[in-house]
Formats: sequence, structure tokens, C-alpha cells
Amino acid sequence: VQLQASGGGLAPNGGSLNLSCAISGFNRDQYSMGWFRQASGKAREFVASIGASGRSSFYGDSAKGRFVASSNGAKNTALLQMTRLVPEDTAIYYCAADTSPIMVFEAERVPYWGKGTLVTVSS
Repeated sequence: VQLQASGGGLAPNGGSLNLSCAISGFNRDQYSMGWFRQASGKAREFVASIGASGRSSFYGDSAKGRFVASSNGAKNTALLQMTRLVPEDTAIYYCAADTSPIMVFEAERVPYWGKGTLVTVSS
């Protein structure tokens, strides 16, 4: 199982960024995909996820109404569209995969991780 996230960078306050996560090595229909983030000095927190079917999505409180999680038609790429970014969104964002149909919300229970990508939102 390999997860490769990309798309991080610098955004202005109120700006937008898109993250993507390329998935390989497993049957996408059997795994849920998600995004977590970890700000400096803080615990890793759940941001958003897509169910194994690709038809359901879930969001942490910080992402609701601003971020949209999706996957491409082939379901081998997970996407996170982030809008109305604020400095508090500054963190390393991690792509994750779970063997459950719906991603767990606790980072310590996630079985598969990609390398993180840094998102910095200027004030």
C-alpha cells in the first residue's frame, strides 16, 4: 500500500489550495481514504474522509463548510479542496487509508499513512 500526497504550499488568508493523494497497491473499493493534519505542537486530527464506495464523505468540525473531499473516477486519487483558509489551517496534512468502509476518526487507529504535505496560510 502506497499513499503519496501532493499539493501543499502557501496560501493567503481566505485563499484556497487543493491536495491530492495518489493511491496504489490495493483495491480502492475496499478502503476508505482520508485526510488528517498536525499543527506544530498539537495532536494529529481528523480533517475529512471518503468512504470506500466513494459516495460518502465525512468532515471534522474544522473542515465543515470549507473543505470538500472526493475521489476521481478511477478512485485511485483522493482529493481535498480547501477554501476560505485561515492561519489556523497551517499544518502538515497527511493522506490516510483504512480497511474499514468508513475512515476511523482517531489517528492512532489509522493503519496506512502517506508522507505529509505542508500547508501554510499567511495572516
